[in-house]
Amino acid sequence: MGFFGTILGFLGFGVGISIGLVAGYFLFIYFQPTNVEDPEIKPLAEQEQETLQRMFPEIPLWIKNPDFDRLDWLNKFVEYMWPYLDKAICKTAKNIAKPIIAEQIPKYKIDSVEFETLTLGSLPPTFQGMKVYVTDEKELIMEPSVKWAANPNVTVSVKAFGLKATVQVVDLQVFLLPRITLKPLVPSFPCFANIYVSLMEKPHVDFGLKLIGADLMSIPGVYRIVQELIKDQVANMYLWPKTLEVQVLDMSKALKRPVGILHVKVLQAIKLKKKDLLGASDPYVKLKLTEDKLPSKKTTVKHKNLNPEWNEEFNMVVKDPDSQVLEINVYDWEQVGKHDKMGMNVIPLKEVSPEETKRFSLDLLKNMDPNDVQNEKSRGQIVVELTYKPFKEEDLGKGFEETQTVPKAPEGTPAGGGLLVVIVHEAQDVEGKYHTNPHVRLIFRGEEKKTKRIKKNRDPRWEDEFQFMVEEPPTNDRLHVEVVSTSSRNLLHQKEPLGYIDINLGDVVANKRINEKYHLIDSKNGRLQIELQWRTLEA
Repeated sequence: MGFFGTILGFLGFGVGISIGLVAGYFLFIYFQPTNVEDPEIKPLAEQEQETLQRMFPEIPLWIKNPDFDRLDWLNKFVEYMWPYLDKAICKTAKNIAKPIIAEQIPKYKIDSVEFETLTLGSLPPTFQGMKVYVTDEKELIMEPSVKWAANPNVTVSVKAFGLKATVQVVDLQVFLLPRITLKPLVPSFPCFANIYVSLMEKPHVDFGLKLIGADLMSIPGVYRIVQELIKDQVANMYLWPKTLEVQVLDMSKALKRPVGILHVKVLQAIKLKKKDLLGASDPYVKLKLTEDKLPSKKTTVKHKNLNPEWNEEFNMVVKDPDSQVLEINVYDWEQVGKHDKMGMNVIPLKEVSPEETKRFSLDLLKNMDPNDVQNEKSRGQIVVELTYKPFKEEDLGKGFEETQTVPKAPEGTPAGGGLLVVIVHEAQDVEGKYHTNPHVRLIFRGEEKKTKRIKKNRDPRWEDEFQFMVEEPPTNDRLHVEVVSTSSRNLLHQKEPLGYIDINLGDVVANKRINEKYHLIDSKNGRLQIELQWRTLEA
Protein backbone atom coordinates (compact mmCIF):
# COMPACT_ATOMS: atom_id res chain seq x y z
CA MET A 1 0.00 0.00 0.00
CA GLY A 2 2.84 2.35 0.83
CA PHE A 3 4.30 2.05 -2.63
CA PHE A 4 1.00 2.53 -4.45
CA GLY A 5 0.12 5.48 -2.20
CA THR A 6 3.36 7.22 -3.11
CA ILE A 7 2.73 6.72 -6.83
CA LEU A 8 -0.81 8.03 -6.58
CA GLY A 9 0.43 11.02 -4.56
CA PHE A 10 2.90 12.01 -7.29
CA LEU A 11 0.21 11.62 -9.96
CA GLY A 12 -2.24 13.70 -7.99
CA PHE A 13 0.36 16.46 -7.46
CA GLY A 14 1.17 16.56 -11.19
CA VAL A 15 -2.48 16.61 -12.23
CA GLY A 16 -3.31 19.29 -9.66
CA ILE A 17 -0.49 21.54 -10.82
CA SER A 18 -1.52 21.21 -14.45
CA ILE A 19 -5.18 21.97 -13.73
CA GLY A 20 -4.17 24.97 -11.57
CA LEU A 21 -1.98 26.50 -14.26
CA VAL A 22 -4.69 26.10 -16.94
CA ALA A 23 -7.35 27.59 -14.67
CA GLY A 24 -5.08 30.52 -13.68
CA TYR A 25 -4.27 31.31 -17.27
CA PHE A 26 -7.99 31.21 -18.20
CA LEU A 27 -8.91 33.55 -15.36
CA PHE A 28 -6.04 35.97 -16.21
CA ILE A 29 -7.04 36.19 -19.87
CA TYR A 30 -10.83 36.36 -19.60
CA PHE A 31 -11.40 38.13 -16.30
CA GLN A 32 -9.26 41.32 -16.54
CA PRO A 33 -10.33 44.19 -14.24
CA THR A 34 -12.31 46.94 -15.94
CA ASN A 35 -11.55 49.79 -13.49
CA VAL A 36 -7.89 50.27 -14.50
CA GLU A 37 -7.10 53.91 -15.46
CA ASP A 38 -4.18 55.29 -17.43
CA PRO A 39 -1.51 56.86 -15.21
CA GLU A 40 -1.54 60.64 -14.93
CA ILE A 41 1.50 62.21 -16.57
CA LYS A 42 2.78 65.52 -15.16
CA PRO A 43 5.79 67.67 -16.03
CA LEU A 44 8.66 67.52 -13.54
CA ALA A 45 8.01 71.12 -12.52
CA GLU A 46 4.52 70.17 -11.30
CA GLN A 47 5.57 67.14 -9.28
CA GLU A 48 5.49 67.25 -5.51
CA GLN A 49 8.69 67.32 -3.51
CA GLU A 50 8.23 63.78 -2.15
CA THR A 51 7.61 62.43 -5.65
CA LEU A 52 10.72 64.10 -7.02
CA GLN A 53 12.76 62.75 -4.14
CA ARG A 54 11.61 59.20 -4.95
CA MET A 55 12.31 59.66 -8.66
CA PHE A 56 15.68 61.32 -8.14
CA PRO A 57 17.33 60.25 -4.88
CA GLU A 58 20.19 62.70 -5.58
CA ILE A 59 19.34 65.89 -7.49
CA PRO A 60 22.35 67.73 -8.97
CA LEU A 61 23.05 71.22 -7.67
CA TRP A 62 22.65 72.80 -11.10
CA ILE A 63 18.99 71.69 -11.01
CA LYS A 64 18.23 72.72 -7.44
CA ASN A 65 20.18 75.98 -7.55
CA PRO A 66 20.27 78.13 -10.72
CA ASP A 67 23.48 79.81 -9.49
CA PHE A 68 25.41 76.59 -10.12
CA ASP A 69 26.57 75.77 -13.64
CA ARG A 70 26.91 72.31 -15.15
CA LEU A 71 30.42 70.96 -15.53
CA ASP A 72 29.93 68.00 -17.83
CA TRP A 73 32.84 69.15 -19.97
CA LEU A 74 35.15 69.25 -16.96
CA ASN A 75 34.04 65.82 -15.75
CA LYS A 76 34.71 64.40 -19.21
CA PHE A 77 38.14 66.04 -19.26
CA VAL A 78 39.04 64.66 -15.83
CA GLU A 79 37.78 61.21 -16.83
CA TYR A 80 40.07 61.08 -19.87
CA MET A 81 43.03 62.53 -18.00
CA TRP A 82 42.57 60.59 -14.76
CA PRO A 83 45.12 57.79 -15.45
CA TYR A 84 47.79 60.45 -15.94
CA LEU A 85 46.55 62.70 -13.15
CA ASP A 86 46.59 59.72 -10.80
CA LYS A 87 50.28 59.08 -11.42
CA ALA A 88 51.20 62.77 -11.27
CA ILE A 89 49.28 63.39 -8.04
CA CYS A 90 50.70 60.29 -6.35
CA LYS A 91 54.24 61.21 -7.36
CA THR A 92 53.79 64.76 -6.03
CA ALA A 93 52.25 63.45 -2.80
CA LYS A 94 55.23 61.13 -2.24
CA ASN A 95 57.72 63.94 -2.84
CA ILE A 96 55.90 66.19 -0.37
CA ALA A 97 55.40 63.48 2.25
CA LYS A 98 58.95 62.09 2.30
CA PRO A 99 60.71 65.07 3.93
CA ILE A 100 57.83 65.56 6.38
CA ILE A 101 57.94 61.89 7.42
CA ALA A 102 61.75 61.96 7.71
CA GLU A 103 61.48 64.96 10.04
CA GLN A 104 58.74 63.52 12.25
CA ILE A 105 59.59 59.82 12.74
CA PRO A 106 62.60 60.38 15.05
CA LYS A 107 60.28 61.99 17.60
CA TYR A 108 58.29 58.76 17.93
CA LYS A 109 61.25 56.32 17.71
CA ILE A 110 60.00 54.86 14.45
CA ASP A 111 62.55 53.28 12.13
CA SER A 112 60.80 53.99 8.83
CA VAL A 113 57.47 54.84 7.19
CA GLU A 114 57.19 53.92 3.51
CA PHE A 115 54.52 53.76 0.84
CA GLU A 116 54.31 50.20 -0.46
CA THR A 117 51.54 51.08 -2.90
CA LEU A 118 49.97 54.45 -3.70
CA THR A 119 47.26 54.80 -6.30
CA LEU A 120 44.01 56.75 -6.25
CA GLY A 121 42.16 54.09 -8.20
CA SER A 122 40.29 54.13 -11.47
CA LEU A 123 37.33 56.32 -10.41
CA PRO A 124 37.91 60.06 -10.85
CA PRO A 125 36.16 62.75 -8.79
CA THR A 126 33.07 64.37 -10.28
CA PHE A 127 32.00 68.00 -10.15
CA GLN A 128 28.29 68.31 -9.45
CA GLY A 129 28.24 72.01 -10.33
CA MET A 130 30.10 75.25 -9.78
CA LYS A 131 29.14 78.75 -8.71
CA VAL A 132 31.20 81.70 -9.93
CA TYR A 133 31.18 85.10 -8.23
CA VAL A 134 31.78 88.32 -10.15
CA THR A 135 33.42 91.19 -8.26
CA ASP A 136 34.95 94.52 -9.19
CA GLU A 137 38.29 93.47 -7.75
CA LYS A 138 41.07 91.66 -9.61
CA GLU A 139 39.98 88.20 -8.51
CA LEU A 140 38.03 85.13 -9.58
CA ILE A 141 35.97 83.26 -6.98
CA MET A 142 34.66 79.73 -7.65
CA GLU A 143 32.72 77.28 -5.50
CA PRO A 144 32.71 73.79 -7.07
CA SER A 145 30.77 70.92 -5.50
CA VAL A 146 33.03 67.86 -5.52
CA LYS A 147 32.02 64.26 -4.90
CA TRP A 148 34.48 61.41 -5.08
CA ALA A 149 33.67 57.77 -4.48
CA ALA A 150 37.11 56.28 -5.02
CA ASN A 151 38.68 52.85 -4.98
CA PRO A 152 42.23 53.77 -3.91
CA ASN A 153 44.95 51.43 -2.82
CA VAL A 154 47.17 53.22 -0.34
CA THR A 155 49.39 50.88 1.67
CA VAL A 156 51.83 52.25 4.23
CA SER A 157 54.33 50.11 6.09
CA VAL A 158 55.63 51.20 9.48
CA LYS A 159 58.74 49.67 11.05
CA ALA A 160 59.54 50.14 14.73
CA PHE A 161 61.33 48.06 17.38
CA GLY A 162 62.04 45.33 14.84
CA LEU A 163 58.36 44.89 13.98
CA LYS A 164 56.51 45.78 10.80
CA ALA A 165 52.86 46.86 10.54
CA THR A 166 50.97 47.47 7.32
CA VAL A 167 48.10 49.95 7.13
CA GLN A 168 45.85 50.08 4.06
CA VAL A 169 43.28 52.75 3.09
CA VAL A 170 40.40 51.51 0.90
CA ASP A 171 36.93 52.59 -0.25
CA LEU A 172 37.37 56.33 0.07
CA GLN A 173 34.39 58.73 -0.20
CA VAL A 174 34.82 62.51 -0.08
CA PHE A 175 32.06 65.13 -0.42
CA LEU A 176 33.13 68.76 -0.08
CA LEU A 177 32.24 72.31 -1.14
CA PRO A 178 35.43 74.40 -1.38
CA ARG A 179 35.77 78.06 -2.26
CA ILE A 180 38.70 78.67 -4.61
CA THR A 181 39.85 82.25 -5.08
CA LEU A 182 42.40 83.24 -7.70
CA LYS A 183 43.80 86.66 -6.83
CA PRO A 184 45.11 89.01 -7.82
CA LEU A 185 44.70 88.55 -11.57
CA VAL A 186 47.88 89.62 -13.33
CA PRO A 187 49.08 89.98 -16.95
CA SER A 188 51.63 87.16 -16.55
CA PHE A 189 50.92 83.46 -17.13
CA PRO A 190 49.07 81.70 -15.49
CA CYS A 191 47.34 85.07 -14.97
CA PHE A 192 46.92 84.85 -11.17
CA ALA A 193 49.48 85.23 -8.40
CA ASN A 194 47.92 83.29 -5.51
CA ILE A 195 45.37 80.55 -4.88
CA TYR A 196 43.25 80.73 -1.73
CA VAL A 197 41.24 77.62 -0.76
CA SER A 198 38.70 77.38 2.05
CA LEU A 199 35.81 75.02 2.84
CA MET A 200 32.29 76.44 3.02
CA GLU A 201 31.05 73.53 5.18
CA LYS A 202 32.50 70.58 7.03
CA PRO A 203 33.53 67.87 4.54
CA HIS A 204 32.20 64.32 4.54
CA VAL A 205 35.02 61.78 4.54
CA ASP A 206 34.45 58.03 4.69
CA PHE A 207 37.05 55.31 4.20
CA GLY A 208 38.08 51.85 5.21
CA LEU A 209 41.24 51.31 7.27
CA LYS A 210 42.82 47.86 7.41
CA LEU A 211 45.57 46.88 9.80
CA ILE A 212 47.15 43.45 9.18
CA GLY A 213 44.08 42.52 7.09
CA ALA A 214 41.48 43.53 9.72
CA ASP A 215 39.06 46.42 9.09
CA LEU A 216 39.56 48.82 12.00
CA MET A 217 36.45 50.81 11.02
CA SER A 218 34.25 47.80 11.87
CA ILE A 219 35.16 48.12 15.56
CA PRO A 220 32.15 49.61 17.39
CA GLY A 221 32.60 53.32 18.08
CA VAL A 222 35.82 53.74 16.08
CA TYR A 223 34.08 54.79 12.85
CA ARG A 224 32.19 57.69 14.43
CA ILE A 225 35.21 58.89 16.44
CA VAL A 226 37.44 58.93 13.33
CA GLN A 227 34.75 60.70 11.27
CA GLU A 228 34.28 63.50 13.78
CA LEU A 229 38.04 63.81 14.35
CA ILE A 230 38.74 64.28 10.63
CA LYS A 231 35.91 66.79 10.20
CA ASP A 232 37.01 68.84 13.20
CA GLN A 233 40.69 68.86 12.23
CA VAL A 234 40.00 69.86 8.62
CA ALA A 235 37.46 72.48 9.73
CA ASN A 236 39.92 74.00 12.19
CA MET A 237 42.44 74.49 9.42
CA TYR A 238 40.42 75.37 6.32
CA LEU A 239 36.76 76.10 7.21
CA TRP A 240 35.88 79.59 5.92
CA PRO A 241 37.03 82.26 6.70
CA LYS A 242 40.30 80.36 7.28
CA THR A 243 42.17 79.70 4.06
CA LEU A 244 45.00 77.72 2.57
CA GLU A 245 47.23 80.06 0.56
CA VAL A 246 49.37 78.80 -2.32
CA GLN A 247 51.70 81.31 -3.98
CA VAL A 248 52.00 80.80 -7.71
CA LEU A 249 53.89 83.91 -8.82
CA ASP A 250 56.10 86.46 -7.13
CA MET A 251 53.87 89.52 -6.66
CA SER A 252 56.39 92.19 -7.58
CA LYS A 253 57.29 90.44 -10.83
CA ALA A 254 53.77 89.28 -11.67
CA LEU A 255 52.19 92.70 -11.32
CA LYS A 256 55.24 94.51 -12.69
CA ARG A 257 55.07 96.85 -9.74
CA PRO A 258 57.55 99.69 -9.36
CA VAL A 259 60.68 98.60 -7.55
CA GLY A 260 62.64 101.82 -7.80
CA ILE A 261 63.18 105.22 -9.40
CA LEU A 262 65.70 106.01 -12.13
CA HIS A 263 67.00 109.58 -12.02
CA VAL A 264 68.17 110.64 -15.46
CA LYS A 265 70.10 113.85 -16.04
CA VAL A 266 70.59 114.76 -19.69
CA LEU A 267 73.78 116.83 -19.70
CA GLN A 268 74.77 117.61 -23.27
CA ALA A 269 75.35 116.42 -26.81
CA ILE A 270 78.66 116.81 -28.62
CA LYS A 271 79.38 117.31 -32.33
CA LEU A 272 75.94 116.51 -33.67
CA LYS A 273 75.58 116.31 -37.44
CA LYS A 274 73.19 118.87 -38.86
CA LYS A 275 70.06 117.72 -40.61
CA ASP A 276 68.90 121.04 -42.03
CA LEU A 277 70.23 122.23 -45.37
CA LEU A 278 70.40 125.80 -44.15
CA GLY A 279 71.82 126.49 -40.71
CA ALA A 280 72.27 124.20 -37.72
CA SER A 281 69.82 121.68 -36.30
CA ASP A 282 67.32 122.08 -33.44
CA PRO A 283 67.99 119.00 -31.25
CA TYR A 284 66.00 117.57 -28.34
CA VAL A 285 66.16 114.24 -26.50
CA LYS A 286 63.46 111.63 -25.86
CA LEU A 287 63.86 109.10 -23.01
CA LYS A 288 61.88 105.89 -22.62
CA LEU A 289 62.18 102.70 -20.60
CA THR A 290 61.37 99.43 -22.35
CA GLU A 291 58.34 97.46 -21.07
CA ASP A 292 56.81 100.78 -19.99
CA LYS A 293 53.57 102.08 -21.47
CA LEU A 294 54.05 105.61 -20.16
CA PRO A 295 54.81 108.39 -22.66
CA SER A 296 58.42 109.28 -23.36
CA LYS A 297 60.18 112.02 -21.41
CA LYS A 298 61.37 114.96 -23.54
CA THR A 299 63.94 117.69 -23.05
CA THR A 300 63.52 121.21 -24.33
CA VAL A 301 64.52 122.08 -27.89
CA LYS A 302 67.88 123.81 -28.35
CA HIS A 303 67.55 125.84 -31.53
CA LYS A 304 70.40 126.08 -33.98
CA ASN A 305 72.91 124.24 -31.82
CA LEU A 306 75.09 121.22 -32.62
CA ASN A 307 76.66 121.12 -29.14
CA PRO A 308 73.61 121.70 -26.95
CA GLU A 309 73.67 121.65 -23.16
CA TRP A 310 70.46 120.74 -21.35
CA ASN A 311 71.26 119.78 -17.74
CA GLU A 312 67.66 118.64 -17.37
CA GLU A 313 66.57 115.96 -14.88
CA PHE A 314 63.84 113.33 -15.12
CA ASN A 315 62.48 110.63 -12.83
CA MET A 316 61.35 107.32 -14.35
CA VAL A 317 59.63 104.43 -12.60
CA VAL A 318 61.55 101.13 -12.78
CA LYS A 319 59.71 97.80 -12.67
CA ASP A 320 62.46 95.31 -13.54
CA PRO A 321 66.05 96.59 -13.43
CA ASP A 322 67.41 93.26 -14.68
CA SER A 323 65.59 93.41 -18.03
CA GLN A 324 64.61 97.03 -18.66
CA VAL A 325 66.67 99.27 -20.92
CA LEU A 326 66.77 103.07 -21.17
CA GLU A 327 66.30 104.17 -24.78
CA ILE A 328 67.86 107.54 -25.71
CA ASN A 329 66.82 109.13 -28.99
CA VAL A 330 67.99 112.50 -30.32
CA TYR A 331 65.72 114.31 -32.80
CA ASP A 332 65.93 117.41 -34.91
CA TRP A 333 62.83 119.49 -34.26
CA GLU A 334 60.92 120.65 -37.33
CA GLN A 335 58.17 123.22 -37.31
CA VAL A 336 56.45 121.49 -40.21
CA GLY A 337 56.58 117.79 -41.00
CA LYS A 338 58.21 114.84 -39.30
CA HIS A 339 61.08 115.36 -36.88
CA ASP A 340 64.32 113.87 -38.19
CA LYS A 341 66.12 111.29 -36.07
CA MET A 342 69.73 112.29 -35.40
CA GLY A 343 70.81 109.15 -33.56
CA MET A 344 70.13 106.81 -30.66
CA ASN A 345 71.65 104.49 -28.08
CA VAL A 346 70.56 102.40 -25.11
CA ILE A 347 71.70 101.72 -21.55
CA PRO A 348 70.70 98.46 -19.81
CA LEU A 349 69.70 99.27 -16.25
CA LYS A 350 71.67 96.30 -14.94
CA GLU A 351 74.81 98.34 -15.75
CA VAL A 352 73.77 100.95 -13.17
CA SER A 353 74.62 100.09 -9.56
CA PRO A 354 72.00 101.07 -6.96
CA GLU A 355 72.50 104.38 -5.17
CA GLU A 356 75.52 105.26 -7.34
CA THR A 357 75.59 108.04 -9.93
CA LYS A 358 77.21 106.94 -13.19
CA ARG A 359 78.02 109.07 -16.23
CA PHE A 360 77.68 107.66 -19.75
CA SER A 361 79.14 109.18 -22.93
CA LEU A 362 77.51 107.30 -25.78
CA ASP A 363 78.15 107.41 -29.51
CA LEU A 364 74.94 108.03 -31.41
CA LEU A 365 73.95 105.21 -33.78
CA LYS A 366 71.36 104.86 -36.49
CA ASN A 367 69.91 101.73 -34.88
CA MET A 368 70.95 98.92 -32.54
CA ASP A 369 71.79 96.45 -35.30
CA PRO A 370 75.49 95.57 -34.81
CA ASN A 371 75.76 94.44 -38.43
CA ASP A 372 74.49 97.70 -39.95
CA VAL A 373 77.45 99.42 -41.64
CA GLN A 374 75.74 102.80 -41.32
CA ASN A 375 76.39 102.68 -37.57
CA GLU A 376 80.08 103.27 -38.36
CA LYS A 377 79.22 106.78 -39.47
CA SER A 378 79.91 109.51 -36.91
CA ARG A 379 76.72 111.13 -35.55
CA GLY A 380 78.04 112.77 -32.40
CA GLN A 381 77.74 111.85 -28.74
CA ILE A 382 75.18 112.15 -25.96
CA VAL A 383 76.19 112.52 -22.30
CA VAL A 384 73.85 111.50 -19.45
CA GLU A 385 74.05 110.70 -15.73
CA LEU A 386 71.98 107.90 -14.22
CA THR A 387 71.18 107.13 -10.59
CA TYR A 388 69.04 104.14 -9.68
CA LYS A 389 67.33 104.28 -6.28
CA PRO A 390 65.54 101.02 -5.39
CA PHE A 391 62.64 101.08 -2.97
CA LYS A 392 63.16 99.75 0.52
CA GLU A 393 62.06 96.18 1.17
CA GLU A 394 59.20 97.24 3.43
CA ASP A 395 57.80 99.46 0.67
CA LEU A 396 57.43 96.59 -1.80
CA GLY A 397 54.14 94.71 -2.01
CA LYS A 398 54.44 91.17 -0.67
CA GLY A 399 50.92 89.79 -0.92
CA PHE A 400 47.40 90.44 -2.05
CA GLU A 401 46.14 91.66 1.31
CA GLU A 402 48.85 94.31 1.34
CA THR A 403 48.00 95.37 -2.19
CA GLN A 404 44.55 96.41 -1.02
CA THR A 405 46.21 99.22 0.92
CA VAL A 406 47.77 102.02 -1.09
CA PRO A 407 51.60 101.78 -1.11
CA LYS A 408 53.83 104.73 -0.38
CA ALA A 409 54.86 107.14 -3.08
CA PRO A 410 58.40 106.61 -4.39
CA GLU A 411 61.37 108.62 -3.21
CA GLY A 412 61.66 111.90 -5.05
CA THR A 413 57.94 112.63 -4.69
CA PRO A 414 57.33 116.23 -3.54
CA ALA A 415 56.88 116.37 0.25
CA GLY A 416 53.56 118.20 0.09
CA GLY A 417 52.32 116.37 -2.96
CA GLY A 418 52.03 112.79 -4.10
CA LEU A 419 51.56 110.34 -6.94
CA LEU A 420 48.15 110.03 -8.61
CA VAL A 421 47.83 106.53 -10.08
CA VAL A 422 45.05 105.84 -12.59
CA ILE A 423 44.35 102.24 -13.68
CA VAL A 424 41.94 101.87 -16.58
CA HIS A 425 40.48 98.38 -16.21
CA GLU A 426 37.67 97.83 -18.72
CA ALA A 427 34.53 99.21 -20.37
CA GLN A 428 31.18 97.60 -21.08
CA ASP A 429 28.50 98.26 -23.70
CA VAL A 430 30.37 101.02 -25.50
CA GLU A 431 29.22 101.21 -29.10
CA GLY A 432 29.79 103.77 -31.84
CA LYS A 433 27.50 104.67 -34.67
CA TYR A 434 30.15 104.26 -37.36
CA HIS A 435 32.86 102.10 -35.71
CA THR A 436 33.84 100.71 -32.30
CA ASN A 437 37.63 100.73 -31.87
CA PRO A 438 37.81 102.22 -28.37
CA HIS A 439 40.68 103.73 -26.44
CA VAL A 440 40.62 105.94 -23.34
CA ARG A 441 42.01 109.48 -23.05
CA LEU A 442 42.96 110.87 -19.64
CA ILE A 443 43.40 114.62 -19.20
CA PHE A 444 44.72 115.97 -15.92
CA ARG A 445 46.00 119.53 -15.54
CA GLY A 446 46.59 119.76 -19.29
CA GLU A 447 48.60 116.52 -19.45
CA GLU A 448 47.08 113.89 -21.72
CA LYS A 449 47.64 110.13 -21.67
CA LYS A 450 46.06 107.36 -23.72
CA THR A 451 45.45 103.64 -23.48
CA LYS A 452 46.03 101.29 -26.36
CA ARG A 453 43.32 101.02 -29.02
CA ILE A 454 41.27 97.82 -29.17
CA LYS A 455 39.62 97.07 -32.48
CA LYS A 456 35.97 96.06 -32.89
CA ASN A 457 35.15 95.45 -29.25
CA ARG A 458 32.12 96.67 -27.29
CA ASP A 459 33.54 95.32 -24.01
CA PRO A 460 37.26 96.18 -24.16
CA ARG A 461 39.71 95.41 -21.35
CA TRP A 462 42.88 97.50 -21.09
CA GLU A 463 44.44 97.11 -17.61
CA ASP A 464 46.65 100.11 -18.38
CA GLU A 465 48.25 102.10 -15.55
CA PHE A 466 49.19 105.78 -15.66
CA GLN A 467 50.93 107.99 -13.12
CA PHE A 468 50.85 111.74 -12.53
CA MET A 469 53.38 113.35 -10.17
CA VAL A 470 51.65 116.20 -8.34
CA GLU A 471 53.20 119.02 -6.29
CA GLU A 472 50.12 119.33 -4.04
CA PRO A 473 46.99 117.21 -3.34
CA PRO A 474 44.45 117.62 -6.20
CA THR A 475 41.52 118.12 -3.82
CA ASN A 476 39.79 120.62 -6.12
CA ASP A 477 40.81 119.05 -9.45
CA ARG A 478 38.92 116.83 -11.81
CA LEU A 479 40.18 114.01 -14.00
CA HIS A 480 38.59 114.12 -17.44
CA VAL A 481 38.16 110.65 -18.93
CA GLU A 482 36.71 109.99 -22.34
CA VAL A 483 36.29 106.88 -24.45
CA VAL A 484 37.02 107.50 -28.13
CA SER A 485 36.80 105.31 -31.21
CA THR A 486 39.05 105.95 -34.19
CA SER A 487 39.17 104.46 -37.67
CA SER A 488 41.40 105.29 -40.61
CA ARG A 489 39.01 103.62 -43.06
CA ASN A 490 36.09 105.94 -42.42
CA LEU A 491 37.30 109.22 -43.90
CA LEU A 492 34.20 111.20 -42.92
CA HIS A 493 34.10 109.98 -39.31
CA GLN A 494 37.65 109.05 -38.36
CA LYS A 495 37.06 109.95 -34.70
CA GLU A 496 33.89 109.25 -32.77
CA PRO A 497 33.26 109.92 -29.03
CA LEU A 498 31.72 107.01 -27.11
CA GLY A 499 31.18 108.78 -23.78
CA TYR A 500 33.01 110.63 -21.03
CA ILE A 501 33.13 111.25 -17.28
CA ASP A 502 34.68 113.86 -14.98
CA ILE A 503 35.93 112.41 -11.69
CA ASN A 504 36.26 114.61 -8.62
CA LEU A 505 39.71 113.81 -7.22
CA GLY A 506 38.89 115.12 -3.76
CA ASP A 507 37.30 111.74 -2.95
CA VAL A 508 40.46 109.94 -4.05
CA VAL A 509 42.67 112.11 -1.83
CA ALA A 510 40.35 111.51 1.15
CA ASN A 511 39.94 107.74 0.66
CA LYS A 512 43.39 106.96 -0.82
CA ARG A 513 41.85 104.41 -3.20
CA ILE A 514 38.68 104.20 -5.31
CA ASN A 515 37.73 101.38 -7.67
CA GLU A 516 34.34 101.97 -9.30
CA LYS A 517 32.32 101.52 -12.46
CA TYR A 518 31.13 104.84 -13.86
CA HIS A 519 28.21 105.34 -16.26
CA LEU A 520 29.50 107.23 -19.28
CA ILE A 521 27.86 110.53 -20.16
CA ASP A 522 26.53 110.73 -23.75
CA SER A 523 26.44 106.93 -23.92
CA LYS A 524 23.31 104.81 -23.87
CA ASN A 525 24.55 101.96 -21.67
CA GLY A 526 28.30 102.41 -21.57
CA ARG A 527 30.20 101.91 -18.30
CA LEU A 528 33.88 102.34 -17.50
CA GLN A 529 35.75 100.78 -14.57
CA ILE A 530 38.61 102.90 -13.27
CA GLU A 531 40.77 102.54 -10.19
CA LEU A 532 42.42 105.62 -8.70
CA GLN A 533 45.07 105.75 -5.97
CA TRP A 534 46.61 108.66 -4.13
CA ARG A 535 50.07 107.78 -2.87
CA THR A 536 52.06 109.98 -0.54
CA LEU A 537 55.35 109.63 1.33
CA GLU A 538 53.50 109.36 4.63
CA ALA A 539 51.04 106.65 3.46
